[in-house]
Amino acid sequence: MEEKSKIFLFIDDNITPVAELFAPVNFELDTSKLVDGKHLLKIVSKDPQGKEGVRLIPFEVRNGPSIAVEGIKENAIVDGKIPIMINAYGKGSQKNFLISGSESPQSIPFWIFILLILFIAWTIYYFTTSSAINLF
Repeated sequence: MEEKSKIFLFIDDNITPVAELFAPVNFELDTSKLVDGKHLLKIVSKDPQGKEGVRLIPFEVRNGPSIAVEGIKENAIVDGKIPIMINAYGKGSQKNFLISGSESPQSIPFWIFILLILFIAWTIYYFTTSSAINLF
């Protein structure tokens, strides 16, 4: 009989493993039991000879409502009064998606205005040059 490696799964700094499994394994991590924020999944494997391998996987949990902020960015240098728009909405469950409140209104990016101005300028240029050809 072939001996298999044993896998121990730890979350953050817990000394008690979340699961003890034999390789190969499919595992479903339930993040709903974790608080929002940064976490660390530590995977320790022991082969039949007793040698250990460790893999650390940092991840971030966001089970709570999403928060969208328009008007200020992280680590921004600001001055005076700043209009800020904040929207928060829940995602619902994995079976039902909440459409109500899930879209945050946003201002139109400046590059859209630049593209619009360039398109209008090109249109005026095109009609001006093509009508000049028809006059002769």
